[in-house]
This record gives sequence, structure tokens and C-alpha cells, in this order.
Amino acid sequence: MIGRTALSRRGVLLAAATAPLAVACTTPPPAPPPRDPLADLVEAARADAALATAAGAPETAAARTRHADKLQAEVDRATPKVPGTSPSPTPAPTSSPAPPANPTREALITALQAAQKQAGDLATTVPTHRAGLVASVSAGCASLLEALS
Repeated sequence: MIGRTALSRRGVLLAAATAPLAVACTTPPPAPPPRDPLADLVEAARADAALATAAGAPETAAARTRHADKLQAEVDRATPKVPGTSPSPTPAPTSSPAPPANPTREALITALQAAQKQAGDLATTVPTHRAGLVASVSAGCASLLEALS
């Protein structure tokens, strides 16, 4: 019989037995890296800079922007690179976060107090090579608060 295309029982059993191996041998895509704890500080610093700009405190805005830039540089440095993918650096935000509807000096002071506490609390939990950066952000917020008082 030429051109026989029917599968034998042995062929069907072999296909059924090896199908799970084909699925198990494929490499799953890598899991996304966990969110860096410093990312929350970056977002807070950018929001504080927008608030300070709206409240008429340009020096505070410049200082919080520098905090955000330094923290973002550390986040980018520590982000694991996935093999086989092209590096895609985190782009700098093109616009600042929208400030609150009522940007007052009191709102800025409250935001800086929250940022100081957030950074101070985080400084005790991050590895020592990051603790200095985080603690200096907390101290920077404290000095900004002192300047606003």
C-alpha cells in the first residue's frame, strides 16, 4: 500500500507520550523584576517638586528634583538586566506630576514631612550601600522643612 497515511497505534502512543515533554522543555518568559523600594521615593520626590513649583518655592523644587534624579539613577543601576533583551533605559519624565488643586505652603510642608518619614523608615531596611543615599534624602527633606519654617 503506497501512500498509507494512517497512524499506527504505536505512533499515536509515542506522540501522546512525548507531547508533555515538548511543553515542559520550552523556556518560560522571565518574570518581571520586583518593584524597587526606591521607586516610591522617586515618585514622591517628583510630586513634591511639582507641588513646590506650584507653591512658589523654586529652591525646594530644584532640591526635590535632584533627589528624584539621584534615586532614579540608583533604581536604574540596580534593576536586573534580562538576558536576550535590549536595554531600555527608563526615560526621564517629560512632564511633572500634576500638583494638587490647592498648592499651599502648608501642603508642601506636609508633603516634605511625609517624604522625610518615608525615606527615614526605608533607610533602616535597605542594604547598606543604599542606606546613605536614602538617609541623605531624608536629611535633605528635613533641611528643606527647616528652610520653609
